[in-house]
Amino acid sequence: MARPQRSELSRQNEPRNASPNVSRRAMLKTTMAVIAGSFAQSALSATASTADPRIRGPFLILTTPFTASGAVDFDVLTDEARFVDRCGCAGMVWPQSGDSVDLLSAEEKMHGMEVLAQVARNLRTALCLGVQGRNTDEMLAFAQHAEKLAPAAMISRPPDSGKTENDLREYWRALASVVKRPVILQTTGGVLYQGPVPSVALLVELAQQYPHFGYVKEEARPVIARIRSLVAARPPIRRVFSARGGLGWLYEMRLGTEGLITERAVVADLLTRIWEWQQTGSDPAALRDAYARFLLMTNLGDHLPGGGLRGFQLYLWKKRGVFKTMVSRQYGPNQTIPAKPIYSELRLNTQEIAEIEYRFEAVKPYLNQP
Repeated sequence: MARPQRSELSRQNEPRNASPNVSRRAMLKTTMAVIAGSFAQSALSATASTADPRIRGPFLILTTPFTASGAVDFDVLTDEARFVDRCGCAGMVWPQSGDSVDLLSAEEKMHGMEVLAQVARNLRTALCLGVQGRNTDEMLAFAQHAEKLAPAAMISRPPDSGKTENDLREYWRALASVVKRPVILQTTGGVLYQGPVPSVALLVELAQQYPHFGYVKEEARPVIARIRSLVAARPPIRRVFSARGGLGWLYEMRLGTEGLITERAVVADLLTRIWEWQQTGSDPAALRDAYARFLLMTNLGDHLPGGGLRGFQLYLWKKRGVFKTMVSRQYGPNQTIPAKPIYSELRLNTQEIAEIEYRFEAVKPYLNQP
């Protein structure tokens, strides 16, 4: 068979003064570099592939709904899960915010896990259950219960009793021994936590030891420096999630975070669109605009009663047809946990409601639910 003729362009691009030996050496060097690069990329891809593909994107913490008498409204909790699923959101998390971790009884948390596991069987949105406790024994009781329910993942923050980094190490090692699914480690504790922030080195160590670890919700300061360090440690770090209410999410995604964990499920459709546009790069202008409008609305938490995680969001939950009340449980004096639930209904005046409506109107073009 005749050898194919080289094109004029290929002949023009040949180095004119190169000897055959030099050309062969260059070709061999290039070939070896390509092989080495391909091998390294394959090794990286193989290790990265150990990350569960479902544990990626917005994993939004469900806001705990309460009845007028201050009881957990489990029917509304399941409606909330269905709402998040209709929004196309990747994942949902519960219980995880301070009020649902600290101010609910063990029985309420376990029952909530059960009803969410039941409804999640018929949803696309992945369920992540929160398993943390004041100490290791309490955490293990929740973890063992959650494991029986087979959620897609679990999440755990440091124990209130943790005093040293080794306390955190042993606490999470105990968790690793009783679960078989991805575990997201949150780098900050609750309002009662006075212990250390887990170092990046500890998070990497645990990821190396346990194939179902290596997922991190990063919200400890200095956040940007820690995110960069964790992203640089992939693998064995498998996923890094943004947090902090989504206030730095757009920048943090460009640094390499692969999702968001925060109590913003009331705008799950908006956050899902932001995520999809960032991933595809298909509409940078829409991405910037949608994120700016999200920040405009989120800023309400600094100005209206109830704070940023419940507050105005309770009004929006009712407006969007999911919640029946704006009731919340409260901490006691000096952020203590009361012996009996303390609860109250959020009261908003006409000016405050008008401001919520004004800002919500800005995000409506990016919503796909009423």
